Amino acid sequence: MLATAGVPFAPEKEVGDADGAATAAAELGYPVVVKLCGEGIAHKTERGLVRLGVRDEPSLRAAVDELLAAATPEDGVVSVLVARMLRGSRELIAGLVDDAQFGMNVMLGVGGVLAEAVADAAFCPVPVTPVDADDLIDSLATQELLGPFRGEPPVDRGALVDVLVGLSELAQARPDVAAVDLNPLIVVDGRPVAVDALVELRQ
Repeated sequence: MLATAGVPFAPEKEVGDADGAATAAAELGYPVVVKLCGEGIAHKTERGLVRLGVRDEPSLRAAVDELLAAATPEDGVVSVLVARMLRGSRELIAGLVDDAQFGMNVMLGVGGVLAEAVADAAFCPVPVTPVDADDLIDSLATQELLGPFRGEPPVDRGALVDVLVGLSELAQARPDVAAVDLNPLIVVDGRPVAVDALVELRQ
């Protein structure tokens, strides 16, 4: 759903077991990230359901076995997501938030594990135009993260604008979407790439 809306994702494959994971990793190229997925699993990191920087097949098979063993009946039917490992010094968060007073908003902020601690986020009511999205980026307090950073190029504002406008268009096209959480958007060579996403649908 989000990829169709223009959100860039790391190359990934969803599989059911260690054999499938090994095939997927060989196609994607090591190192990879391995995650346990299930309809009842909303926040993987908090439950230890993510393995980062898996560099070879033996480590991959061990990681898949551990993740599948950690599944609970409440998780529902589970699968394993294998994705290419991406690295970047900056992480952003973006999404859709339904406010009781202002309706659906596009949100942008500093992401990753520091999202709650830093609490630098900005909101704009849907619909969001490219000009609105540009203003939303400017309204973040942590502007230093958007420029050249630790030898990396500045954030590609055009690519980030596309993500924000895409989220707005998704909210307009899909009124059944209650919320979207893209955290983190890792900035890779200046371009934001989503490596985790949560979509909540209205009942």
